Amino acid sequence: MIKNYFKTAWRNMMRNKTSGFINVSGLSIGIACVLMIVIYIQNELNYDKFHKDANRIFQVVLNGNMNGQEFWGGNTAPPVGAALTNNIPEIESYTRFYEPNDIVVRYEENGRSEFFTEKNILAVDSNFLQLFGFKILEGDAATALMKPGSVVITESIAKKYFGDEKAIGKTLSMREDKQPFTVTAVLKDVPSSSSIQFELLTPIADFPVVKRFSWSWVWRLMVCYVKLKPNVPTDRAAIQKIESKFPAVVRVQAANGFRRIGKPFDEFIKSGGKWDFHLLPLTDVHLRSANINLPWLSHISNIKYIYIFGSIALFIILLACVNFMNLSTARASNRMKEVGIRKVSGSTKGQLIKQFLSEAVLYSFISSVIAVILVLLLLKGFSLIIEEPVSFQTAFTPVVWISLIGLTILVGLLAGSYPAFYLTSFKPVQVLKGKNLFSPGKKTLFLRNGLVVFQFFISTVMIIGTIVVLKQLHFFRNTDLGFNKENVVVISSTNRLASGEETFKQSIKQMPGVLNASITTSIPSGDTFGDSYQPEDEGDKKSAEIGLNSFMVDDAFIPTLNIKVVKGRNFSREFNDSASVILNEEAVQQIGWKEPVGKWLEYPGGNNTRFQVIGVVKNFNVQSLQNAITPFALFHPSSKTYGWGETNIVARIKGGNISRTIQQIEGQWKTFTNTEPFDYSFLDESFDAQYRSEKRLGSIFSIFAALSIFIACLGLFGLSAFMAEKRTKEIGVRKVLGASVPNVVALLSKDFLKLTLVASIIAFPVGWYFMNKWLEDFAYRININWTVFIIAALCTLLVALLTVSFQAVKAAISNPTKSLRTE
Repeated sequence: MIKNYFKTAWRNMMRNKTSGFINVSGLSIGIACVLMIVIYIQNELNYDKFHKDANRIFQVVLNGNMNGQEFWGGNTAPPVGAALTNNIPEIESYTRFYEPNDIVVRYEENGRSEFFTEKNILAVDSNFLQLFGFKILEGDAATALMKPGSVVITESIAKKYFGDEKAIGKTLSMREDKQPFTVTAVLKDVPSSSSIQFELLTPIADFPVVKRFSWSWVWRLMVCYVKLKPNVPTDRAAIQKIESKFPAVVRVQAANGFRRIGKPFDEFIKSGGKWDFHLLPLTDVHLRSANINLPWLSHISNIKYIYIFGSIALFIILLACVNFMNLSTARASNRMKEVGIRKVSGSTKGQLIKQFLSEAVLYSFISSVIAVILVLLLLKGFSLIIEEPVSFQTAFTPVVWISLIGLTILVGLLAGSYPAFYLTSFKPVQVLKGKNLFSPGKKTLFLRNGLVVFQFFISTVMIIGTIVVLKQLHFFRNTDLGFNKENVVVISSTNRLASGEETFKQSIKQMPGVLNASITTSIPSGDTFGDSYQPEDEGDKKSAEIGLNSFMVDDAFIPTLNIKVVKGRNFSREFNDSASVILNEEAVQQIGWKEPVGKWLEYPGGNNTRFQVIGVVKNFNVQSLQNAITPFALFHPSSKTYGWGETNIVARIKGGNISRTIQQIEGQWKTFTNTEPFDYSFLDESFDAQYRSEKRLGSIFSIFAALSIFIACLGLFGLSAFMAEKRTKEIGVRKVLGASVPNVVALLSKDFLKLTLVASIIAFPVGWYFMNKWLEDFAYRININWTVFIIAALCTLLVALLTVSFQAVKAAISNPTKSLRTE
């Protein structure tokens, strides 16, 4: 019986090739879209799950409030891990890592010398490889990082430096002092599904700065993970119970650290400060840490994008199913006699329903096969869009195959359900007497029109989403940041030139393609140094401390980036600016100074050194536009207010032949050193890289919006073709009576255009609501004005008009004598 159902379904499909093609096309594109989104979601949800006991590993994060500024941070101080492990019985162990600045790594053997700047180095505790599940190809996880001077490398780094030679026991020299490090283990390359990314691991003991601040609870440059004991529950209630024990531990353990910086911990808490630690599940780091600052962790996304893409998948497959329903019910009159004869021959309603559902499932199965082929063809391009490596093996996992099978059956049943019940609901006597049971009654028209409205409602919402995302990205790229990021090249780690750094800067300033150059500890979009400072009022009165992020820069930094000085002056070689500071407008406003120039700041963390305000600059965005501008300061390098270690040169270059200017700068670099790599980047690219997730969202929205419109138009194309066919005689009569081609086109198009207009109007508030919720995450954002909705509606109407007009014009230009002979 089942075989007969499918055989009959195949014959019907072959008999109606046009509608069959449209149905298969719509369903296959819809299923392909869903498959790609399922692959993407699977990839996102699998982050960090490859680690053994991943459900027992948690990152320690800090919810703090210092100087009135509340924050969530993924970085902690050196003593935190030990303090929690030693005092909380549920915690089994901890491990930490510290990310140093970029390091030059050298390999020299038999007269061959190789050196590269390595950016993915972590200094880690000796148990790092035991707590995590990174796969070891050679070496022992328990001992590889026990001794100072050890280094663990990935297989790619091993290939890069040693080729096919055995890496274990080889020596690499690192840092400016060219300290030797012995390779003790080789790891398989870190999976892309790891939130922690690295290529080299060294012991923390090789970085004295960590030991120097081992007492501090506010030097937050470590990342700490703890592992709970096997019998400890890991549900949210159990974790909150563990977290409730943290404040008592911190109050005792942090007391000395806060006392040393002049902030007794109890007084700090009483004055509104907060230093609360929480546990973030390792498997939640990738998707559920949007409100936590995690500057050193790569591949961070947001769970909201899973919901967005999941919703897109649902809507697209519904669009495809609606197409099938619409075309099936529209062409129902062609199968009236078949239903009547089958019923008279003894077929029950249940058997007929099974027949039509079998036909829909067959369509779905064929569409699924085509969809898999489409996904395989598009997989490489899809990988580029989502910025994740995806192969057939990683994409088509058992979960995806099971999802595909379930989707095939579900789509078949969903798409075929209404046509099946609709087509089998008529009495055979009426059918065989030739009564027109398919006249467009109110109920039939309402349902069919409702389905068309639904299709274009979804398409319009998708267009609105695409326009808003692209406009926000345009806003990111073109808004005034308070400085000019265009044509600025950043030469990294120029401190490697030691005493020659200033001479190198002056030499490139003389180049015809260079307008200006400056030495700075960091750049906008880069890391900043943050600490608390004490503003002084008249009469030695002191106001509340303020937290300031800062760079140390020379006198050329402000003119090089075109930052505007609104009060006072810039640093100058004519003055001794070792005790000078320049603030931004936000810092002055929060302090409450009306006349800031000449006022003093005291730095409690720097032996109470005093700095005089010599100028105020217009607010400029040090971070991305997702974050509000915060109080910021510029110190002169001669102040030596804090140790940074790494410096860079930012150079503004002339537009035009930029590559030639870069080559000249590199050539000049090589006259100063041939043992240090020349590394550079462009400031605008570094800044734009912060919007990776938004750019990916914009690309995916654009693609799926286009596909949703295409699927909707496939259905509209089939529906309009059917309507034109049914009104063949009417069109012939109208043309004989003098109707023009535009009259006939308008006649066949106006009803569909009304439906798309209704769909657009319904989509406006829905699109506004969801995109406004998305924009709430940004400190600086666009306003969704009426032009967004007008553009979306015009796009929908134009596409619908073109789709319907094709069939309408074809019917309008046909010979009326032929159409009148069809009677």
